[in-house]
Amino acid sequence: MVLTYAGTDQHGQSTRGGYSTRIVVTEDFALRISDGLSPTEAAPLLGAGITTCAPLRQWNAGPGKRVAVVGLGHVAVKLARAMGTEVTVLSRTLTTQDDGFGLGAHDCRATGGPATFEEPAGSFDSS
Repeated sequence: MVLTYAGTDQHGQSTRGGYSTRIVVTEDFALRISDGLSPTEAAPLLGAGITTCAPLRQWNAGPGKRVAVVGLGHVAVKLARAMGTEVTVLSRTLTTQDDGFGLGAHDCRATGGPATFEEPAGSFDSS
């Protein structure tokens, strides 16, 4: 077995995971990034995209569903919105409200006081 990060490959060289110039893995664990997509554009999809897409899919996010994103999770808001989900951003203050709406959020709420949660309590989907 060769670890993909901080391991030693069959040639005695250190493995560097996602920073490698080449890697041998089962095809189920790799994907090819289109030549038209720069690493800078692809990086958020491979980090935050995978981290947020999996639970959104697991909990059947989509039309008719409501989710809350804590903090301004840019990729989470955009993915949930692209799936047709109604999205509310919960942030400490409303300073990011314009960004939230710009990303497609339907609602933005400051979490500074307990009253913030009274009206939407029980309105977000968990399954």
